[in-house]
Amino acid sequence: MKAVGFTHSLPIDDPQSLFDVDLPDPQPLAQDLLVEIEAISINPADAKRRLRTAVDQPHPEPFLVGYDAVGIVRELGADVSGFSVGDRVWYAGDANRPGSYATLQCVDARIASLAPKSVAPEAAAAMPLTSLTAWEMLFDRLCVSTGAAEGSLLVIGGAGGVGSITTQLARQLTGLTVIATASRPETEAWCRKMGAHEVVNHRDLIASTRATGHEHVDYITQYADTAQHWDAMCELVAPQGRIGTIVETDEKLDISKLQGKSVGLMWELMFTRSLFGTSDMAEQGKILARVAAMIDNGQLVTTQTQVLNGLSADVVKQAHKIIETGAMIGKLVIKY
Repeated sequence: MKAVGFTHSLPIDDPQSLFDVDLPDPQPLAQDLLVEIEAISINPADAKRRLRTAVDQPHPEPFLVGYDAVGIVRELGADVSGFSVGDRVWYAGDANRPGSYATLQCVDARIASLAPKSVAPEAAAAMPLTSLTAWEMLFDRLCVSTGAAEGSLLVIGGAGGVGSITTQLARQLTGLTVIATASRPETEAWCRKMGAHEVVNHRDLIASTRATGHEHVDYITQYADTAQHWDAMCELVAPQGRIGTIVETDEKLDISKLQGKSVGLMWELMFTRSLFGTSDMAEQGKILARVAAMIDNGQLVTTQTQVLNGLSADVVKQAHKIIETGAMIGKLVIKY
């Protein structure tokens, strides 16, 4: 199969940062789907893994990253049920296994579902990882109740992929007032398109949030910079509120600031279920099926904003350069 991989963690401008490679076709395990990929999306996690996993010791073989994918099932593992050859599926993959920068990929059927039927593969490819992250953040980590009639949610990083889906899910499935952060006219417009009730400037987070009439907020999701916004989050979160973050930091955080308010701090990593083979791993397939239905029902819109064409090292490098600017609105997709 055709693929794009790397062996050394190098700056994206280095000719060997990513390269084309031909590899043997993967063989599905008993729980797997073998998928011929039609489109993928590029996530910040792709670039982070490229830059961090082979700094001191190179990978002995070309390493494939890539998580989001949409494609056609070409073969079923012996124990797979609920899928057929020829189905179009979508998934966000497993960090323990070769990624989606390839024409073929094996994925555990429990963390995949049928793709939405109402949008093109490239539009669907923008959604799996961010949808799973946003869903797990809201409903598993922060314990927001679907149908909740009141309360407020501050989405820090509102114009990014996860923030965009968090806003949409909160608007469709809860009654929370959604406040999203942005700092440019185009990101503010995007956040409003996603459904945010209010958009505030993350550069003056406390004052701009309180200017909306919210002295405190019940829930905060952090998708930008945990350390940078830590003090502001501790100030803004309501007593007995919850903060959830996906952004790791090497800086020390004073969590005692949360003690007086009895605030909960939660981490979300979309890969936890597959990394540890948790007993509820199949929940991810169920979530993706629910999200696909919401897209087909017109309740959610794709966050795809840019499409590149063709699986090649040059195209993937171009995508990584764009992602590494940190200024991406929505999601960048590669159509094979």
